[in-house]
Amino acid sequence: MSKENVLKENLHEAAYHLKVRLEGRVPEVGIILGSGLGPLAAEVEDAVRIPYTEVPHMKMSTATSHVGQFVCGTLAGKCVLVMQGRLHGYEGYTAQEVAFPVWVMHELGIGTVITTNAAGAINHSYAVGDFCVMSDQINFTGRNPVEGQEPDGIAFRFFSMKDCFDPQLRALALNVATREHIDAQVGVYLGLLGPSFETPAEIRMFRTWGADTVAMSVCEEVIAARHVNMRVLGISLVSNMACGVDGASPSDEEVFEVALRKQPDFCRLVREIVREL
Repeated sequence: MSKENVLKENLHEAAYHLKVRLEGRVPEVGIILGSGLGPLAAEVEDAVRIPYTEVPHMKMSTATSHVGQFVCGTLAGKCVLVMQGRLHGYEGYTAQEVAFPVWVMHELGIGTVITTNAAGAINHSYAVGDFCVMSDQINFTGRNPVEGQEPDGIAFRFFSMKDCFDPQLRALALNVATREHIDAQVGVYLGLLGPSFETPAEIRMFRTWGADTVAMSVCEEVIAARHVNMRVLGISLVSNMACGVDGASPSDEEVFEVALRKQPDFCRLVREIVREL
């Protein structure tokens, strides 16, 4: 097998393994659950759970609260494939390793992905506990999963990132939030490599760039999804104000305390979005 085909063959092998384990389930929607947001997976009915370690070529999740398993079953009447925990660059994984499960979703026939995370608010008008529906992103990781020759064998390497977050999905999410009386903002997300939180000087710089929220994930997943023409909805839980905003100094503990408090709203928001897809 030539070097150029290794990634494609690995994706085929991982997808085939998942198809066998899914026992006839055909997921329509992929959902990636970020820090503190994993409990949504418990709402999936008739679920099969597959640890990442049992999927060929998948890396394991090592981040706090990230269980590290696929959960496939029914949520709000739709067959979904949930990533209960994601992969991050700060765990030592390459951009393509972070993107790998998104491409596997595409191999399974999934056309829509909802990516979620906890994020710090750069925008002064946001409040801790708000949700932010992503309108655009700034990839400041310094990496791109489509780099190199192998991804070009999956789909053409040059593609537009305009409307990388689908406008119709964004409108749907905001309508659901309004109906369910859930506070939701719209903003530009900036993704970094991490794992250290940002400095106040960096946050001031990011604000001048037009960023509203910041965290350490999402961007590479979105690039991978758009590479294969998947529709993407991005939702952040504002778990803290970014470093230096109103004197904030973020901590891991704060992120999970807010996620626990907002868990019912988050589950209801995503569940009702899935229902209307």
